[in-house]
Amino acid sequence: MTALILNELDYLDSVLYYPVLVVILVIAGFYFSWSTKLVQLRMFGESIRVVMEKPREEKSISSFQALMVSTASRVGTGNIIGISTAICLGGPGSVFWMWLMALIGGASAFIESTLAQIYKRRDEHGGSYGGPAYYIETALHSRFLGAAFAFFLILTYAVGFNLLASFNLQSTFAVYDFYQPGRTSWIIGAVLAVLVGYCILGGGRRIVRVTAWIVPLMGGIYVLAAIFVIVTHITILPDVFMMIFTDAFDFRSIFGGIAGSCLMYGVKRGLYSNEAGIGSAPNAAATADVSHPVKQGLVQMLSVFLDTLLICSATAMMCLCSGVPITKGAAGAVYVQQAMIAEFGGYGPVLITVCMVLFAFSTLIGNLFYVDNCLNFLHKKVPSTTFMVCYRIIAAIIIFVGAGMSMAAAWDVADIFMAFMCLINIPSCAILGGVAVKAMKDYEKQKMAGQNPVFLAKNIGLDDANLDYWK
Repeated sequence: MTALILNELDYLDSVLYYPVLVVILVIAGFYFSWSTKLVQLRMFGESIRVVMEKPREEKSISSFQALMVSTASRVGTGNIIGISTAICLGGPGSVFWMWLMALIGGASAFIESTLAQIYKRRDEHGGSYGGPAYYIETALHSRFLGAAFAFFLILTYAVGFNLLASFNLQSTFAVYDFYQPGRTSWIIGAVLAVLVGYCILGGGRRIVRVTAWIVPLMGGIYVLAAIFVIVTHITILPDVFMMIFTDAFDFRSIFGGIAGSCLMYGVKRGLYSNEAGIGSAPNAAATADVSHPVKQGLVQMLSVFLDTLLICSATAMMCLCSGVPITKGAAGAVYVQQAMIAEFGGYGPVLITVCMVLFAFSTLIGNLFYVDNCLNFLHKKVPSTTFMVCYRIIAAIIIFVGAGMSMAAAWDVADIFMAFMCLINIPSCAILGGVAVKAMKDYEKQKMAGQNPVFLAKNIGLDDANLDYWK
């Protein structure tokens, strides 16, 4: 029975991603890149400048804090385990396709997060909230479609991604002598569930505070370790790049079995890692207090590059430079740990374990921040305290269950739910993208005039009757 379920999940996963999702994502990425005139490249410097701007209200959420929440979800176990899995099962060429997904995905991230800012709502405390469910309801006048998106986001992040993050975390402990299959994983899951439960029971603002300090810490530790490995193997770096590009353009291999090719693993793991176009980051983007929606669109665009071009590349280069043989059996934590052992000896697995604990923890609480937002949407208000406490207890139990799952099932469940989110969000962004492009042009016009851009909906011909902000 279990084998049958796994086969069905794998079949559905493969159908959704090829050709459906791959085609949609690539077309959308190129379309948004064209319509914004490559905003992800033209305004990259501006995105770095605006990320450190202070919010207009002292107690409001800043661009940086909103960036850290979205980065907490993006930068997680997928940056370590996901990259390892892609390389071992798809080949080194999958790294190139991840880079490409990030490059064109930056434009998708800009569009969706700018829309989230334009159509955000005001809460009772004077703050803001929003996301795809809200701009679909407000701009497309479809409560049903917005609710469908919210439903799939809850399944993706509270179930799929958190099952996977929990499994990935406990798998890194398998290298230690004390690890006992079938027992240690559940103990680790229980500890993780309790710690995450404590954070999420404190609500969204506690999540923001935790991610604001843990994300820079974990990213810094991991990137420094990767840089050390790369620098000590600098002479073989050209060979590593050659291996990546040669495998990426081995079209005979790709089209001979595309479902298991470097192209497919690069797209799937790249999407899981950077989340551009999925519709998750806009939920965090809408909470930022900025003078112009485009500012947060640029900041969230930056998050995609931080995730894939920095953290994912760090993992890939660290593994490929180590010289550890690439085998299907090493997919997951094993390949990364073997690479770290080759470089740091007995300290290698400890370093990976520390990074995985920080990455997984930030991912879990960042994911549940998004879920809170969509639960509010479905209830048309903040749910009762009793409901939220019960939900958060269930969310903690799901984390506990994920630690004992199989790797294949965890990846398939996460992939399938994420695909349904994309199939709702990307077409919605394509329909509404013109609004974001007009906002971008308004921003650039004010910048050219030497002004600090301030947004008014009427300036781009937008009816502000249904907007809580920008009037």
